[in-house]
Amino acid sequence: MTTQTIGHDGILIGEGVVLDARPASFVTRALGALIDVLVTVAVLIALGILVGVSIEEVNAQWAQAGGVVVMVATFVGLPVTVETLSRGRSLGKLATGVRVVLDDGGPVRFRHALIRALVGVGELWLTFGGVALIASLANAKGKRLGDMVAGTYVIRVRGGKGWQVPLRMPAALAGWARTADIRRLPDGLALAARRFLDRGPRLAPSSRTALAHELAARVEPYVAPAPPLGTPPEAFLHAVLHERRERELRVGLRNRDRAAEQAVALHRLPYGIGGTTEQPPSW
Repeated sequence: MTTQTIGHDGILIGEGVVLDARPASFVTRALGALIDVLVTVAVLIALGILVGVSIEEVNAQWAQAGGVVVMVATFVGLPVTVETLSRGRSLGKLATGVRVVLDDGGPVRFRHALIRALVGVGELWLTFGGVALIASLANAKGKRLGDMVAGTYVIRVRGGKGWQVPLRMPAALAGWARTADIRRLPDGLALAARRFLDRGPRLAPSSRTALAHELAARVEPYVAPAPPLGTPPEAFLHAVLHERRERELRVGLRNRDRAAEQAVALHRLPYGIGGTTEQPPSW
């Protein structure tokens, strides 16, 4: 079994969904894009009518400005908002069972969605999809220009079960892992290590040992300091992936709590006044 074969088996994202590591087919991506185009055009027409009715009695300058706002909101604001909130799944992608992910399988964030949308204005809308079509056919992962710049690609969701072997933190490495600097692993490496740990018990002992040493050697340059001398390679991989997952979880929880605090602050009355507001004195 080679590392490349392991890397093509799937990615388990935080939502518990298994993603097919291979890019979605061109037909699937095209169908999803067509659905998104129809939705975008419908939104554009609806906003155009709404803005047109609102400013029909205003001068031409305001009408032109309103048109620009509608175009930006439709072609940039809409896809950025949808992809950010849904972690890479627009209506078309949801219907066709695909998702936009980072090159290492992670979920897309605001800046990735923004880059894809901004580049998409030129390669999708201004050229009627011609540039995106050529770029997608010429790229091994079916990436359009926006994906190349943002470091993303479209992958198929096949959904289902999680891993059979859970990640565990070896007690002897817990202290080291807490203070270690674990950099982001490159495309496919974290996936390859995770699949190996899941399948390791079913491999022949010689293959298991050889692959464990190979993957540990590939992961070690991204971790500092190195693990204690004599650490078994499988234990090292468990420790790195477990700590990496826990750190990402902590960041996600902090972001969620921060968003909740901001929501509370927005609904709080000014100056910390309670549920009743002071009435102005009557003179």
